[in-house]
Amino acid sequence: MNQYFADLHIHIGRTMFGKPVKITGSKTLTLTNILKSAKFPKGLQIVGVIDCQSPEVLVEMKQLIEDEVLVPLDDGGFLYENEVTFIPGVEIEVMGENHKGLFHVLAYFPTYETISQFSEWLQQRVTNIHLSTQRMYEDVKVLQEKVKSLNGLFIPAHVFTPFKSLYGKAVEQSLEEVLNPEKIDAVELGLSSDTDMALNIKELHHYTFLTNSDAHSLQKIAREYQKFELEAPTFLNIGKALRNEDGNKIVANYGLNPLLGKYYQSTCAKCLQKWEGPVCAHCGSEKFTKGVSVRIQELANTKNIQTRPPYIHQIPLEFIPGLGKKTIGKLLDYFGTEMNILHKATEEQLTAIVKPPLAKAIIASREGKLTVAAGGGGKYGKIK
Repeated sequence: MNQYFADLHIHIGRTMFGKPVKITGSKTLTLTNILKSAKFPKGLQIVGVIDCQSPEVLVEMKQLIEDEVLVPLDDGGFLYENEVTFIPGVEIEVMGENHKGLFHVLAYFPTYETISQFSEWLQQRVTNIHLSTQRMYEDVKVLQEKVKSLNGLFIPAHVFTPFKSLYGKAVEQSLEEVLNPEKIDAVELGLSSDTDMALNIKELHHYTFLTNSDAHSLQKIAREYQKFELEAPTFLNIGKALRNEDGNKIVANYGLNPLLGKYYQSTCAKCLQKWEGPVCAHCGSEKFTKGVSVRIQELANTKNIQTRPPYIHQIPLEFIPGLGKKTIGKLLDYFGTEMNILHKATEEQLTAIVKPPLAKAIIASREGKLTVAAGGGGKYGKIK
């Protein structure tokens, strides 16, 4: 068994031909650039890239395979430059049969053939197959069946965010209101929650938790990620890890302190100040965005008694006050990758490159000891 850092939710902003895929994604966020950035400067060993259903992305995939830049693995997935495993995926906007709120789901596929077949199937059910996270005009349980028929993995995305998520809008109490619980492989928590918060909901005790970046730019890759322990970094073993089979497993989740998430606390929809209702004390508005922490309190129906992989409140380098691009560049020149800086560099080694206060801040970030102010209403929290 070996350990691998993985971020499984990275969007594509543009195709190799410059056509938009994720409208809000960076123009530099192409499949090739993602793979390069995953290797350096990020230092990831596994990446799940969303939006691979887009026909022009499939063209780029095929070209990379033909050029032997991507090498198909026998147990699914692709190897990039002998260092990074690439898993193709898709994010879809869906609605349950009972027509409650829209929510987002992720699906991943083991081969070029299966993601291509899924793209053809999905094209008949969305308005524009070329763009990311399109609304699917089909019941989500049919989608689950299709993903499983292609040996895929099905995962509800950022399940607590106030907008377009499973618990944010789609269900009142239980995921069984809209999904087949037997065909869910894992649950993605999102930036404003963590393991301890999610375990207050009993039905989630059945699922492995994922922490992913949902990156819309190269810089945001690996702002959240996990560490897998696998027989080998392949699609098959990732699926086994989600089911804790044959020794394959997740050994740690790394993510933002939920207070730093954009939707942790309830906020006024007008002035973005903390909401304590029934009207905003600052501007008098009666409209607010419900925070993830409040929504989880509403759903809580058990005590957190499960033993899970540790959820480490790790602050991305870019969040640390005083740590600018130039200084991060110096650290990368010395330590090689962000993973090395975040996980391996000692305080003494860091102090040789940066001033002692910054070295201490990086170590405090690693240990989850930085003090933060809560975010909400679409605005990130801040390091104090």
